[in-house]
Amino acid sequence: MRKIFSAVLLSLSLAGTSAMAENATKDQAVALVKEAAAAVKASGKDAVIKEVNAKDEKWFKGELYLIVLDMSGAHLAHPTNQKLLGKSMLDLPDVDGKMFRQERVDIAKGKGEGWVDYKYKNPQSGKVEDKTLYVFKQGDVILSAGIYK
Repeated sequence: MRKIFSAVLLSLSLAGTSAMAENATKDQAVALVKEAAAAVKASGKDAVIKEVNAKDEKWFKGELYLIVLDMSGAHLAHPTNQKLLGKSMLDLPDVDGKMFRQERVDIAKGKGEGWVDYKYKNPQSGKVEDKTLYVFKQGDVILSAGIYK
């Protein structure tokens, strides 16, 4: 009986860990971006860009992943959509008409860090959902990671 109870507890514990990994938090987004900023300082932006585009698990954690832009807003690294590389897409709003991509660049060029709220299609649910993106300027690149609310 004790073994069965232990197995059930372990199973529930692992299920909880899996659920937490799928539902990223704002703190996790900030931590990922700050870790990337430190890596850019230590190893250079090219190394981080290469790792992001290769879906290195350090920068790609399912729903939570790192995006790297240049200061014009062009995508340098995006682990889930390689078709965006080299494109800025600043003139494309979200479903409510919000120019969130331009806001991301404006934050980087202004305060240097902050949050952008917008609506985006969640690839896991297939539905347009509220999302928030943490933006941080490191040198001449913009690092960001977002979560669905």
